[in-house]
This record gives sequence, C-alpha cells and structure tokens, in this order.
Amino acid sequence: MATSFLSDLVQYQRLFQIIIVLGVGGNFLIGFQVSVISYPSEYIKKFINATWVERYDSPLHQKTLSLLWSVVVSVYCVGGLLGCLWSGPLAMRYGKKRSFMIIDVIIIVAALLIGCSRMARSYEMILIGRFLYGITAGVSLNIHGQYIGEVSPKKLRGFANTTSSAFFALGKAFGQLMGLREFLGTQTFWPLLLALSGFAALVQLLLLPFFPESPPYLLIQKDDKEGCLQAMKDLWGEGHHQAEMDDMMKQKAAMKNSKILSIPEVLKDKSLRPSLCIVFLLTLSMQWCGLSAIYFYAFEVFRTAKLDDILIPYVALGVGTCEFISVIFCSSMIDHIGRRILLWGGYAMMALTLALLVITLSLQDQFSWMSYCSIALIFLFVICYGLGPCGGVISVMVEIFSQSARASAFVIVGTTSWMCLIVVGMGFPFVVELLGPYCFLIFFTMLIGTVIFIYIFLPETKGKSIADITEELGRIQFGKKFLLTALRMNFTRDPDLCTKL
Repeated sequence: MATSFLSDLVQYQRLFQIIIVLGVGGNFLIGFQVSVISYPSEYIKKFINATWVERYDSPLHQKTLSLLWSVVVSVYCVGGLLGCLWSGPLAMRYGKKRSFMIIDVIIIVAALLIGCSRMARSYEMILIGRFLYGITAGVSLNIHGQYIGEVSPKKLRGFANTTSSAFFALGKAFGQLMGLREFLGTQTFWPLLLALSGFAALVQLLLLPFFPESPPYLLIQKDDKEGCLQAMKDLWGEGHHQAEMDDMMKQKAAMKNSKILSIPEVLKDKSLRPSLCIVFLLTLSMQWCGLSAIYFYAFEVFRTAKLDDILIPYVALGVGTCEFISVIFCSSMIDHIGRRILLWGGYAMMALTLALLVITLSLQDQFSWMSYCSIALIFLFVICYGLGPCGGVISVMVEIFSQSARASAFVIVGTTSWMCLIVVGMGFPFVVELLGPYCFLIFFTMLIGTVIFIYIFLPETKGKSIADITEELGRIQFGKKFLLTALRMNFTRDPDLCTKL
C-alpha cells in the first residue's frame, strides 16, 4: 500500500497541488470564518459601543448592542444564501477556476474593509465585510466540491472529495488557534484576526492561473477535446486515461440533445428525484445531526467539569483538532471502504454517542465524575462525525449528478443547507432553553432516521461512473411500495443481509 501511495504521489503530484490550492482558498476559509468570529466578540461589541458614543455622545442600550452583534453574526448566513444562488450561473458562465478567482477578489476586498474598520471608526465596514465573506462562502461551498470531483480520476475521487471537508475542519481548528489570546485574539489584533482570510485568498488568486480548468467542463460544456486531454495529462500525468475519457464522452453523448439544466428543470425532472431526495436528506442530516449543539454545549460541559475558563478555549481547540484528524483518516479509507458504510456507520455511532451523552448530562449533578464522561463523549461524537458523514456526504453529492444537472443541483442543495443553518442559528437557543440536555433527543431521532434511509436506499458509488450511478438510482421508486423495492435492491446488492438482520 505504501508503494502504491508513493507511486500515486509522484504521478498525481499536480492533482495534489491543485487540491491544496483549492482547499486553502476554499473550504479552509469558510471553516476559519465560522469558528473565529466568537473569539473577538467582546472586543467588537466594545468597538461598536465606543463608535456609537463618539457619534451620538451616548452609549448603546444593551439590547440594541446585542441586536447589532447578532446582525454581525447572522449577515454571514444571509450572504451565504445569496452566494449559493449566484454560484450556479457563475460556474456555468465562467467555469470553476475563474469563479474561484472572482470570489478571491471579493474576499480580499472584504478583508480590507474589516481590517481597516477600527482605523476608520466604522462598524458598518465589519457588517459589509461579513456580508461579502458570506457571499463568497456560498459560492465556494458549491463549486469547491464540484471542481475537486471533476479534476480527480475515478480511483482517487473519494479521497479528493473528502479533502474539502478536511480543509473545512482544518480552517475551524486554525480559527480556534489564532483566536487564542496568545495569538490574535486580543484587543489590539482582532481586526487582523478577522482579515486573515484575505491572505489565503491572495495566495489562491496568484497560484490558480497555473492550473487547468476541470476536464469535464472543457469537454462537455466547451467542446474542447484537446484542452480536456491536455488538462488530464497535466493533472494526472502521462498515463492512460481512456476510461475517464470514455465516461466523459458518454455524458457528452447523453447531453447532445439536451442542455445544462436550470434549477426548475432539475426539480421537474423525474429521473433526478431519487438523487435530489438523497442529497436533500443528507443535507438535513449534516445540519441537524447535533454537531452545532455539541459545540454549543461543550463550553457548558467543560465548566460543569470545573475546568478553568482560561483552559476551556484550549480544550475546544482539541475538539476541533480531533475533527480534522478524523477527516484525514476518512479520506484515507473512503476509496477502500466505500461511501455507504462510512455514512450509515458514522451516523449510527453518532446516534449512540448522543444517547449516552443525554444520560451523562442528566446525571452529572448526582455524580461529579459524569462530567468527565460527557467530555469524552463530546470528543467521540466529533471523531465519529469526521470519520464518516463529514467526508462521505460531499463525495456522494458530487458523484450522483451528471454534468448537466450538477451546478443547479448544488444550488438547490446549498440553498437548503444555508436555510437549515439559519433555522438552527435562530431556533436552537430557544430549544436549549426549553429542553436543556434533552434537546439531543431531537438530533438522535434525526440520526436514526438517516441511518435507516441510507442503509435502504443509498447505492455504493465507489469506483462507478456517473452513468452507472444514475442508472442505479433510476431504479429507486419513491411510491407506495418504495420500501419493498429498496429492500429487494439491497438483498440483490448484499445477499447476506438477511443473516445480518
């Protein structure tokens, strides 16, 4: 295996290089922006209040200050939703590579606005910068996975797809690290902390022109066969790439009498409904799996375990680091184990962990050592998430749509994801206030339903062409007898299933 890995590392060195370049300016920045905003919160609130006093000679009311801070946080999601809607037309018109370069310029502008906000005594510049960050995040979340999947050969497609999740987790951990008071999480350096995204975007903007556009885009949408062959040789070496070319030619032939599908056309196409149902559920499962609740509750659990407030950010950094390391392990396993077992197995372990966490949280007032069990379960939950769903979901999303439907499908998926994120952000604090630790039972129910759905309906996509996956999905019937039909397909795919049940 080591020899094979070294051989692939040499042959596909350009592919690994573009994966790093896309990751640094793509999902890494989104993870960084999501995690880093909480660290300078008190400093930003003080800055907003001081600016208000300078302008109007009176301090802000506490409720007004809290409202302005919530706008600073939530405007990112609003921008993300708009960016998601923009990503489809942008990618279809300019291609993935140039789309990334466009959003790099926007990120740099946003970073300059936020970085100069204190000097200009303008909290409005923070709002505008966060909004622009959100727009670029909405675009990047959609086109990053597509670009990575399209530039990768079939044998490395699963590994490449999981790297987008790995960079997201790395960005979160890096944000937690740089937000510590030993680095940039201080009264002096918080504008630089929020503006760091501009440096990563500048690196990507300078390096991306040296890499080709994705081969499927060149062949199918631009009808440039020579450019496609050159791109494959550039990214995959001088080997024999006829199998990948044949797969793309099949897609091109299937699209010969059709066109790139718009969002309404994708929603109306009956042949795409199984794929849409699957990605819709996977999107819901990612947003409502309980990860946000875990990160929210982690600080309360750490305080209950009598950890010093000074130590809590470092323990939280440990949680984020565990997520990153587990996603790395997932990327090394996914092309060997497959997507399906990682998904239902990962969600099943997460459900079990949540059930145990509810028990330990409810008993921690009676037994002091239960708090340490809760801390261990938080780490275990994040590891299970990273090993399975975090990497597996994006691979499935990229692999079950053809080139004609992928851009619009990702807009639909991304819109759903951002709307779920907004609902969770607005509603979760009220759910916690109402149910306390028992709020995890809601996520437990969601996880169990997801496990059942994935086990019954989701076909394995490892090593299959998009045409084969589409054909297999077309056999799924979501009608009156959908359960029996799906079970029959599972018995055919896994003849030992009856003995497992």
